[in-house]
Amino acid sequence: MTSNKPTITLLDGGMGQELIKRSNKEITPLWSTQVMIDEPEIVRDLHIEFILAGARVITLNAYTMTPQRLTRDGQIKDFETLQLAAVHAATSARTKAGIEGVQIAGCLPPLVASYHAEVAPAYDEMIASYSKIVAVQAPHVDVFLCETMPSIAEAKAALLAAKASGLPVWVSLTIQDNDEAQLRSGEPLSQAVAMLHELGADAILLNCSKPEAILAAWPQMQSDQGLTGAYANGFTSVDSLKPGGTVKSMESRSDLNPQAYAEFALQWAKHGAGLIGGCCEVGPAHIAQLAKRFTQAGYAV
Repeated sequence: MTSNKPTITLLDGGMGQELIKRSNKEITPLWSTQVMIDEPEIVRDLHIEFILAGARVITLNAYTMTPQRLTRDGQIKDFETLQLAAVHAATSARTKAGIEGVQIAGCLPPLVASYHAEVAPAYDEMIASYSKIVAVQAPHVDVFLCETMPSIAEAKAALLAAKASGLPVWVSLTIQDNDEAQLRSGEPLSQAVAMLHELGADAILLNCSKPEAILAAWPQMQSDQGLTGAYANGFTSVDSLKPGGTVKSMESRSDLNPQAYAEFALQWAKHGAGLIGGCCEVGPAHIAQLAKRFTQAGYAV
């Protein structure tokens, strides 16, 4: 019997927190970038673990490689070298895993800070910076993922820069950890979604927010208008992470094991999400559980 449930495309999980567990190096503000320099093989191997767990989209480990962050920490001269190292880790992982149909997503993150829209550059600078990232990544990726976008302006800049590549563009917004359906900037999620539809985003997602907040905000996602998705984090709170800080201050939830996370993911799928994965504190075991539970529930993955 053929299931009438939609296909779920599984994304990978969070790279940064998982790399911390695999490295003995000191955590820095450019954490995932430093690992690319010192231990690129553990980045490649983590990509492989996510693929073997069931992920069919892996995202470049380039989240902290923005011009603004690299300039702040004295590594802007290495911008292209680092970006291409992230590309090599992902492409070599896909080859080594030997599984058909795995896509690589380019990474367009917040340029300065994940949850603080107020420190973002001026709009023209955002367009220029995202365009610089796109120019390096585009020849090597299948889709662009503009992720953890905290404001309408930053989401718009990332989307337009990525669309210039001609590749599909997915935009993922981060929302406040409550039931008010607002971006981290305080702007209504509904306004951001309307803008993304108007400018032609190929998919709209929510990420790096509590799974409860994502579920509460889902009515604003207008899932009947196109592809939607979600990948939550597993932090107790993000309030302690300040611009330029490190994740040392962050605490992981004790109640969000793979089984518990899968319960939220099944609800997102029930409401129409077609792209589902994990963000910070969501590892390969969580993705493997998603693959198992979605299959059991009759979804094609």
